[in-house]
Amino acid sequence: NVHPGPRSYRIQWLNLDIREDSMRMGTSHSVFTEDELDDYQTLTYLSKKEILHVHKRFKSLAPDLVAADKNAKIPLSKIKEFPELKVNPFCDQICKVFSSSNDGMTFEDFLDMISVFSDGAPKNVKVEYAFRVYDFDGDDLISDSDLKMVIDRLVGESKLTNDEMQQLIDNIMEEADLDDDKTLSFAEFEHVISKAPDFIKSFHITL
Repeated sequence: NVHPGPRSYRIQWLNLDIREDSMRMGTSHSVFTEDELDDYQTLTYLSKKEILHVHKRFKSLAPDLVAADKNAKIPLSKIKEFPELKVNPFCDQICKVFSSSNDGMTFEDFLDMISVFSDGAPKNVKVEYAFRVYDFDGDDLISDSDLKMVIDRLVGESKLTNDEMQQLIDNIMEEADLDDDKTLSFAEFEHVISKAPDFIKSFHITL
């Protein structure tokens, strides 16, 4: 994709697509009780069949570990090998946001991640997690430095000059920073995302 020039730049930094177009729903013996599946279905935006398939994908990342304990914590180094995450420029941030610890993901962490990126998750939930992914320093605000990291990851090897980078950041702030405090609050982020029709399409996994 050709990166738009600074003057034409709009809020299009929502590249969190980790689709799973090739996932198939096989008939697999359940590793969970019906009560456990009921609970997972209640707490996620996935069907029972999808939950079982997500566990199959989780297990494939560390077969021996998960075979011994279905709730085992898989190291983040292995989670980052998940094909749909591996190619994503925000892979490490996504893992950081969804991991309940700093060193790995349990199945429930992994399931939460897949659920939030699923077609069934409502837009407000996706917006909340997108904000957390873009908030690199975890201060509940998106600052110039956060935006620089977002843009760097989106443009990849097509590096911008310092002037081009600053112009992009200024354009974003001009459009989204409603109170002119040089940062984006969650409310400001949510407001600008509401005007981005492609957000739902880019923030999803197809099961």
